[in-house]
Order: sequence, then C-alpha cells, then structure tokens
Amino acid sequence: MRVTIAQINPTVGDLEGNFRIIEKAVARAGLDSSDLVVFPELTTIGYPPQDLLERPWFVEQTQRYLEKVVALSERYDGLGILIGTPTFSAKAGKSLHNSAVLIYRGAVLAERHKSLLPSYDVFDETRYFEPAVHNLPVNFKDQRLGINICEDAWNDPAFWPAQLPYRSDPIRLLADAGATVFINLSASPFHAGKEELRYRLISNHAQRHKIPFIYVNQVGGNDELIFDGHSLIVDGQGEMLAFAAGFREDIQTFNLNAPGRTLLYSPEDEISSIYNALVLGLRDYVHKSGFSKTILGLSGGIDSSLTACLAVAALGRDNVLGVAMPSQFSSAASLEDAEALARNLGINLHTIPITGVFQAYLDTLSPYFSGSYDTTEENIQARIRGNYLMAFSNKFAYLVLSTGNKSEIAMGYCTLYGDMSGGLSVLADVPKTMVYELSRFCNRDAELIPARVLVKAPSAELRFNQTDQDTLPPYDILDQILYLYIEQCESAAGIIARGFDAETVRHIITVVDRNEYKRRQAAPGLKITSKAFGTGRRMPIVQSIKHPPS
Repeated sequence: MRVTIAQINPTVGDLEGNFRIIEKAVARAGLDSSDLVVFPELTTIGYPPQDLLERPWFVEQTQRYLEKVVALSERYDGLGILIGTPTFSAKAGKSLHNSAVLIYRGAVLAERHKSLLPSYDVFDETRYFEPAVHNLPVNFKDQRLGINICEDAWNDPAFWPAQLPYRSDPIRLLADAGATVFINLSASPFHAGKEELRYRLISNHAQRHKIPFIYVNQVGGNDELIFDGHSLIVDGQGEMLAFAAGFREDIQTFNLNAPGRTLLYSPEDEISSIYNALVLGLRDYVHKSGFSKTILGLSGGIDSSLTACLAVAALGRDNVLGVAMPSQFSSAASLEDAEALARNLGINLHTIPITGVFQAYLDTLSPYFSGSYDTTEENIQARIRGNYLMAFSNKFAYLVLSTGNKSEIAMGYCTLYGDMSGGLSVLADVPKTMVYELSRFCNRDAELIPARVLVKAPSAELRFNQTDQDTLPPYDILDQILYLYIEQCESAAGIIARGFDAETVRHIITVVDRNEYKRRQAAPGLKITSKAFGTGRRMPIVQSIKHPPS
C-alpha cells in the first residue's frame, strides 16, 4: 500500500483556508498514485481549538467542511483520505469526539475516536471531548489499519516504568485485535528534545508488536504552541523508512509493502531545533494574527539583539523596525551596539531619546515623592519605552515584540506596562544561559550580533553602573534552580539537597512565587521547554504555600 504523509500547517478556526491546504495535499497524493493520504489530528479546524468547540454554530460548520472533504474524495477513485476532525458523540457526556475519519470514494468508511484525552500541561481535552470506549482496526485495501490519535500512543510501559498514566494501552489493544499497521494522527507540540523522544516512542511500539507504524504530526505555530512536524514511518523492527522535514510543511509518499533501505536517524541539534522553532512560531504568530510588520526596542543588549535576529529570520528585514530609546543612564557603547546590530541585519533603526519625557515625569511627581531614586523611577523609564513602541504599533499596525527572557520573567525582573508590553514575548521560555547559546548560533556564519554584546555584563541601564547581577544570582546558578523548580517541580529541600546554597534557593523560590501576578499579565510567549509560563502552568496568584523544611 502506498501511503502519503500530509504534514501540513493549519490555522485554528480557518475552515476554508485549512480545506484549501487539504485539497492541495490530496491532489499531490493523487499524482503520486497513493492508496491512502494521512493528515494530522483535528486537521479541519487546527489544533488546539480550545473553546471554539463550545460554540455550536462553529462545530456545525466543521461538519459541513468534513462533507466537503467527502465530496473531494470522489475525484480520486483509488485514494483513501484519513483526516482528523471533531465528530458528534452519541453517548451521554461530552457532545464531541476527537476523531479520525476514513473517507473513500465519496463515503465515510469508518470513524475512530481518541481514547486517551490529555489534561496536563497545555492540554485540556477532557473539557471538550468524550473518549472512545474501544477501537478496532479498520479493513482498507490489503491492510488492517490500527488508527489511533496522538496521546493514544503515549501510554507505552517502556516510558513509564513506575506507573502508567492511563489504565488503557490503545496500541496494544489494536495489535491484539489484528492491526497490520499502526497509524497515528498527531498534533504534538514541540519542546527541546521532543523529536528524539517521539522517535523512540514510535520505534518502540513497532518493535514490541512487530508492526509498522505511520506517525503524522502537525507543523506550524498556533498561539504559544509550536508544532515541529518530524512525521515518520518505521518498519516492524522499528527502523526508519521515511522521515518528514522539521518546522515546515512536507508531503511524502512511501510504499509500505515494498522492501526498502532503512534510514539512519539522527535528531536535530538542540540549539538548532530551538532556533528553528522560535523562527516558525514567531512567523506564524505574526502572519496568522493578520500582521506583516513588527517593532521592538533595541537596547544594545543580548535579549533584544537575539529577538531582532529571530524576527528578521522569520519575517525578512523589511518587516522589522528597531527603536533605540536612550536615557541619561544608557552608555554610548549600548547605542553603538544597537546601531551595529541594525546595520548587520539591514533593518531600519529609529533613535528616540527619552531623557526629556523622563524628566517631565520626575518633575510632575516630585511634590508627591520623597526625592529618593529607586525602582519606581527605573520602571518609569521602561514604561515610557513601552508607550513609545505601542504608539508606533497603533499608528502603523506593527506588532510589538517584547524581549524579556524566561529567567527575568520568572524572577519578576521586568516592568509591567513597560518592557513587558507587546503582542508576543519571543524569548519568554528561553532561559538567559540559552539566550547566549542561541545568539552564538545566530553568529555561526557571520557576525550579526556584535561580539561585544556577547561578553559584556547584562544591564537594564536604568541607573548608573547597574548590572543584572546586582539584583539576580549569577545566571548559570539561577537557571539551574529555575529548571528544577519550574520544569521538574522540585521542592526547596530537594534542590538544596543537590548542593545549591540554601539561602539562594529559598530566595529564588520566594521571588518566583511572588511574581505570579506579573506573569499573568504578560504577552503570550512561545513555548520551547517542557514547562513554559502560560496556559501550561496554572498557578494561583494569591496563595500561601509553605515549602517543607530542608
């Protein structure tokens, strides 16, 4: 059987646009004389649709577009279409299933529903869907298709030696029922290391059951989530037969029955994959939001420099505007570095000093303030800059990119309504130490970010002789502790037991917890780690948690 992987980039809610993409992929499969074209999970509506599924009129529209796919299949006599879409549930409970629908010659041959509905991290599928009770293989041509959807493949005992997250193993049940090939329709979001993890998961299923496995993943950015593609086919020994590209649409046809040479699998380098993910996520967020141009403040620091590099890679230099907004505390070197970056990238740079406006603020507030200079006055500068950027956004329809990194956002080392202003926070899930790695990656072929930016001490330059380390622990220590606390959910005692200074650990955890209110008001951020600030981390703002003693 000839199978086509249709790794496409749908937009959430764009039923017509998604149908046009489906139509092109089906035509490609027809030209390749394919027997079956497989699309990702919830292709017709894009993933994740979230509360769009609570609008009855929208769900009704999705059914009409499914009917259009059924009609489309009439043009391709020998081609089956296996596509992800919501369908109505006939059982008591939730009204919808997350389904895979097999269409052939103008008719629906079978529907199979997702069994395991994730409700952790960024997933909330039990809010919308009813799970399948059981699934059986579908007879199609010379195969028995073991159709499953995304999470259904993630309950492999080899990956959860202590305790399986679900009682059911849909892959084993399909194998026991006589499947001759597994097919997984997926919308699996990216995080660093996920590509290799998926390959090992799919390969392990194939080896365990001695059954080939076809895995088709969505690609593209939808809100904060980035889908990296990397669809694949493995044989019954778990060896790679076909492998789709990462971070772009890719359509491939493969003869499942013909003996062929297996491919040597090598995962993409981590920093390269994170760079590609951020570029894709930024591009899709801007374009799918209806923007074409972006604006950001260029301070001459490493965070804004990296953000500008990513924006140019995603959108082109003509669609990125930098604004330098020096105050009396800005060093001449910082302005020179911002200018050099703009020249290297070929982007326009406006220089708008804020000293006069800042002084007007100070003069206006002086009758009410004691005259001492503290973080209040520092934050006023950041808010002036945020207002300038938002004024350009209003006037010229630029999307503002905020430039803060994960380490700063975790510690609240950022200003509400100031440098946190923006439509997208590009580096919100990138720790400061990784910012340096990505910056060096940007300079791999030519110096885009001036060399001085990579070696000078980070500073907000909101007062004379200021550095980040006046307020924050060294970033190499800070990022390790933040990783253990945020991504690994370690307690203070557990982190201290690893050898970190107890006072430093308790200080960091206290500050992280205290700044939840700031993060709740931050711009959406692109997710590239296993636990990002945003929809996947739901912490109370008002709480009084007591950490166990060390």
